[in-house]
Amino acid sequence: MDLRFTPEEQAFRKEVREWVAANLPRDIKEKVDRGIELTCDDFSRWMRILSERGWIATNWPKEAGGPGLNIAQKYILEEEIFLGGAPRTVHFGTRMVGPVLLRYGTEEQKKKYLPKILTSEEIWCQGYSEPGAGSDLASLKTSAVRDGDHYVVNGTKIWTSYAHCADRMFALVRTSVEPKKQDGITVLLIDLKLPGLTVRPIITIDGRHHFNQEFFDNVRVPVEDRVGEEGQGWAIAKYLLGHERSNGSGVSMIKWRATKLREMASKERADGERLENEPAFRRKIAELESDLRALELTSLRVLASASADKPIGPEASVLKFRMACMQQAVTELMMEAGAYYAHPLDREALRGQSNAEQVGPDYQFRMAPEYFQMRGTSIAGGSNEIQKNIIAKRVLGL
Repeated sequence: MDLRFTPEEQAFRKEVREWVAANLPRDIKEKVDRGIELTCDDFSRWMRILSERGWIATNWPKEAGGPGLNIAQKYILEEEIFLGGAPRTVHFGTRMVGPVLLRYGTEEQKKKYLPKILTSEEIWCQGYSEPGAGSDLASLKTSAVRDGDHYVVNGTKIWTSYAHCADRMFALVRTSVEPKKQDGITVLLIDLKLPGLTVRPIITIDGRHHFNQEFFDNVRVPVEDRVGEEGQGWAIAKYLLGHERSNGSGVSMIKWRATKLREMASKERADGERLENEPAFRRKIAELESDLRALELTSLRVLASASADKPIGPEASVLKFRMACMQQAVTELMMEAGAYYAHPLDREALRGQSNAEQVGPDYQFRMAPEYFQMRGTSIAGGSNEIQKNIIAKRVLGL
């Protein structure tokens, strides 16, 4: 595999870089730079800007509304967007629901949902985890009982990212009790405005409102919003999680943080010397960048073999595992570089609500919240232990 970019691809990189500089709203870029929490409106504005340019669903085939980019262009686009200071989008519609509907959805579902995902008119969230079913997802208990043309849904979902910003949820529910737990699971598309559905915020240790818990009290979901057949949910979920775990955008986000880390090391001092000149810390940065390069090459290999309608293999678990480790490693070094400036956790300042005079560098708000947030990457989307089991069984044959 030739990982060198062609002159045409380098020209595309320049085009993207200039476009991001010209179109990323200044207030959103400033929030990202300083680590201030984005609002739902911030996410929506940026996603609509990407939609208007045709760059919101890079993993979709051109005939379905994707931009028709090759693998290298997709990678370049995401890299330049993040290196340009843009936030990550609420990507559940484009990265997960879209590919699932393209593979398993009816023509009516595609016509109803895909256009509004492409325009960012509707934002989606993922209803998988429950209080007693996280990594052991097959133990989920939220029930959906058929009642004529509807399913009546009761139960709860938890750790749902950006449900407070979302219009719809794709959820795994239990439609039957089978000897094998995986056989009774079904996928439903649920309007979050339906009667009986309550969304409650979860404020995590990093001080941010990222997660939510949803309660379903006799929520009636039309049967036409079932994806696939009853009991097919587990197969669909595995297909969908492959797309989540192989998402290469995480590498670009780590590269952006590594760039910020180098900036910090050029400004902060240890014993009178710039931190970047301190041998032990310089060695840590070098090791981080070496690991990051290996992760990037792995990501490129996975992306080269992935498409919206092609199953993704166990290599996605390798990528997901290493990405979680790298996200934690870079934020740990940022905390170390920031020293005493890194430790305060000012929730009002984090949300841009503080009028107090700032002490220390502009980037101080980011370090503690992002360090705490990245602790969860070894759990979210399938824990590191689960990924190791997959690698042991499907790669090593143990």
